[in-house]
Amino acid sequence: MAEEIESSEAEFVDDSRSGLIEDIQDQEKIDTAYTGNQIQLLEGLEAVRQRPSMYIGGTDAKGLQHLFVEVSDNAIDEAMAGHCTTIDVTLHTDGSVSVRDNGRGIPVDNNEQTGMSGVELALTKLHAGGKFGSGSYKVSGGLHGVGVSCVNACSEWLIVEVEREGKVHRIGFVRGVTAQPLTVVGIAPADRTGTMVRWMPDLEIFPSREYDPERITRRMRELGYLNKDVALTFINERDGAETEVFHYKRGLAEFVEHLNENKDPLHKSVYFGGARDDIIVEGALQYNLGFQDVVLSFANMINTPDGGTHLSGFKTAFTRVINNYARKQGFLKEKDANFIGEDTREGLAAIISVKLPNPQFESQTKVKLTNTLVEGIVNSIVGERLTEFLEENPQVGKRIIDKVVLSRNTREAMRKAGEQVRRQSALDFTGLPGKLADCTEKDPSKCELFLVEGDSAGGPAKQGRDRRTQAVLPLRGKIINVGKARIDKVLDNIEIRSLITALGTGITFEADAPSPDETGTLDLEEEAPTNGAKKKGGYDLSKLRYHKIIVMTDADVDGDHIRTLLLTFFWLYMRPLVEEGFVYIAQPPLFRIKSGKDQTWYAQSAEERDTIVKSLKGRKDIHVTRFKGLGEMNDVDLADTTMIVGKRRLAQVRVAEAYEAQRMFDILMGEKVEPRKDFIIRHAKEVVDVDWHG
Repeated sequence: MAEEIESSEAEFVDDSRSGLIEDIQDQEKIDTAYTGNQIQLLEGLEAVRQRPSMYIGGTDAKGLQHLFVEVSDNAIDEAMAGHCTTIDVTLHTDGSVSVRDNGRGIPVDNNEQTGMSGVELALTKLHAGGKFGSGSYKVSGGLHGVGVSCVNACSEWLIVEVEREGKVHRIGFVRGVTAQPLTVVGIAPADRTGTMVRWMPDLEIFPSREYDPERITRRMRELGYLNKDVALTFINERDGAETEVFHYKRGLAEFVEHLNENKDPLHKSVYFGGARDDIIVEGALQYNLGFQDVVLSFANMINTPDGGTHLSGFKTAFTRVINNYARKQGFLKEKDANFIGEDTREGLAAIISVKLPNPQFESQTKVKLTNTLVEGIVNSIVGERLTEFLEENPQVGKRIIDKVVLSRNTREAMRKAGEQVRRQSALDFTGLPGKLADCTEKDPSKCELFLVEGDSAGGPAKQGRDRRTQAVLPLRGKIINVGKARIDKVLDNIEIRSLITALGTGITFEADAPSPDETGTLDLEEEAPTNGAKKKGGYDLSKLRYHKIIVMTDADVDGDHIRTLLLTFFWLYMRPLVEEGFVYIAQPPLFRIKSGKDQTWYAQSAEERDTIVKSLKGRKDIHVTRFKGLGEMNDVDLADTTMIVGKRRLAQVRVAEAYEAQRMFDILMGEKVEPRKDFIIRHAKEVVDVDWHG
């Protein structure tokens, strides 16, 4: 599900102030000498502590999760090397996390080059590890010898216990520095080996050390599907939850079934695989009756959300195989154009996983695989295996082609409907009770669009806004649930049409894409020429008129519903807005506290209200107002709390895992009732505050 995080705000700088900025910079040049003493050498792990985001991707919840990923990936590397069958993860009551595996155990003997033990070397030195072609790992996710040492650097303390050669060895660190030398602390059975790493995230680096159990279990479930011979166990001591075991003997075939658990599958899951030139390729796929596709890619068990050569190889092969099969079986005539990639992938859930020596990723966070040789090998193996499957299963093949034909026909209908929408501008909707109140600024990076619930809130929002940079679009009532509706019904909704034209990008249907060549190759994600934003078919992010799209609804059940409906629309029809961080949630206060005539405070919750009132003890004439909705605020209240940059509180909508977000939208907003009912029953006890007044 999309994750809300607190956003940081910065005032726009007027051109008239540029001279002042230059004067300050000149003064700094005069006052600061630049000598050899200003050149700093950061020893050991100091560089990581100084610039943690460079190594772990950030210091927010995502960076915190990355520490867990680095340690668990080391355990998985042991599994891929054939030496590990169990991995136990524990979220401890003190906030620390431990990962224990039954692999070979990190070496405890001394390294001849440095004189340090192998375990101390791996934990305290960057670019130290057993994955640089030493023969210890033929295939691994670790590349740079940076991961686990970064975890050590970002931890208040870290302990490693190694079981090898009948002994239990322990070493301890404080903020990356060895505090407890490697010592033997116990006896282990001679045939038992393994490593346990336990760490406490450092509050000098992270604002919080509170791990999200759901993030951990999602990654463990993922690893369980990808490693069918490994049993992963999660123990949550912090919340007292039941122990969970992730062990899937059918591997990737069960993974795609999990992706489709809230959909109507078209056929049984299909597993395929092969090996060539020391590269192992595995995959699985299953169509459903829906129209959203989920294709996940992994390299050496590392999730690559930005894809890469393995994903492009899969997509090219898949489109080619479907077209060849359709022509061979007579579903496509000689005069018919080929299906494009989006036709063949509509309603597809698929996994492509590769294992290879010396993988090359785009960065330390490993979001994209770049090995060029992989693309051709994946293309070849996938093409061969899927061709065999379709020829051996003609009934399934016919169902798939029927689905693809329906997708193509729907795409054509979307193209015609989309052209009609794009021919109209926001000014065509003059009949709307609350039309767009645009801003005067033409630079999209400085412009904001507030999507406001109803005309009653639209009035104060228009009065309280900065007309230069802030636009307001009131939306009447609840928009259509696009998770259940066909595209023609979606585009018939006047509020949706108004929103599309106001934003200016079009929607993410792929009807305007170029035709594929004879190989079926088609890349629908290219760089826009103006600002580097993604273009996808009929959708062009470079035409976005506002770089902050702020959903501003009442703080009640109806407001939550409207916000959810809007997020569903953005996710299904304007996903790049979410992926690129353009969507925000306004956080208006629930209470206003006034003392006397001039002093005013605002509170987001009852707890915050009580704290403020308690601090005013002894004062007279204290008045507390509960805002039932935005319409009850005047323009001053709304501007001071929700619209003025520097005073307001915004939450930026982020995506942790795309397929998990899609799964939640399917459960909560999809057509099937049972998954939604089960979800509500399962989480009913977690509800602590319901606004019964609506």
